[in-house]
Order: sequence, then C-alpha cells, then structure tokens
Amino acid sequence: MQDNFTAMDGAPAAREDAGAGAGAGAAAERDAAAELEAAGIPERLRPWLAARGVGALVVKMGIVFEELTAERAVATMPVEGNTQIAGILHGGAHAVLAETLGSFAASLHAGAGRHAVGVDLNATHHRAAVSGRVRGTCTALHLGRTLTTHEIVITGEDGRRLCTARITNLLRDDPTGPGAEAQARA
Repeated sequence: MQDNFTAMDGAPAAREDAGAGAGAGAAAERDAAAELEAAGIPERLRPWLAARGVGALVVKMGIVFEELTAERAVATMPVEGNTQIAGILHGGAHAVLAETLGSFAASLHAGAGRHAVGVDLNATHHRAAVSGRVRGTCTALHLGRTLTTHEIVITGEDGRRLCTARITNLLRDDPTGPGAEAQARA
C-alpha cells in the first residue's frame, strides 16, 4: 500500500527523470526545495520530504504549514479555489486539510523506517466559509506504537469553528525496513 508519505525505491531517480537533459536532476531538486519552502515546511524537516515533496494535492489546495510536529500541526488553506458550486468551502476540502495535517503528524511520530497509513477519517461540518483562509489545528489524542489518532479543528478567520475532524493512522514498517518480511506476509 502506497501513500503520499512513503518513499518508494527509486523515488529520487523518478524526480530526476522528470526533466530532460544533463541539468534535470539539479532542476528537480530546486523545484522540490521551492515546493517545500512554499508549503511552509520547516527547514529541519525538508530533508525528510526532499525526495517526495508535500504531494500534488497539498500544492493544488494551497495548504501552507505553520507548525509541524507529531503532537501538533497547524496549516492554512484558502477558501478561493476550493469551493463547491454554492460558493462555500467544499466539505472535501475540509477533509483534505484534516487528513494532510493528521497524516504528516503521524508520519513524524512513526519515525525513520516507518510510515503512516490512514485507516479512518471523519468530519463534522459546523458552518460554512465563503472567503479568506481557514486554519486547521491538529492535536494528538493518541501516539502509540502501531496507531495514532489526531483531532483537527478547522476555524475561519474570525476564529469560529467550521469543522471538527478525527483521523486514525496505522503505523507500518517501510517495505525495505526492519520487519518488512513479516509485514509482506500479513
């Protein structure tokens, strides 16, 4: 099972092959660095994401991180460009922001040689947003050896709650890391 937070064999090479010519690898590295900076990824975490970036959906949705730890993650997202036909922030956009925050936080908790796979996401929508930016604040509820659970509260610019979400992630060993044989048999 592959997710946006798991490096696959050859991922850096795939990024290098994306361009043409001798400087394609260097250009791809510059593009990845610019993507991480634009998404607000703290410098200390950029090597962790250098080979895979933040994911195309994070970029498309305009998500920008303000804090990023296993215990707490905060990011903003514009309403404009993420609305449904009635002109309000799409419920799926709330879910994208919530899952992004919870999955990044869980991946940080998982640590090297492991990755997080979402197994449950739920969201309760309280009110609509029609303009500005929304802020998601993700707080760890449980950080275990094999499971994490985070609550994500999404608020509007006025600080009022728009959505409450919860995500549970399963923590697994990477396919090439310790325990990979047992995981493959499961």
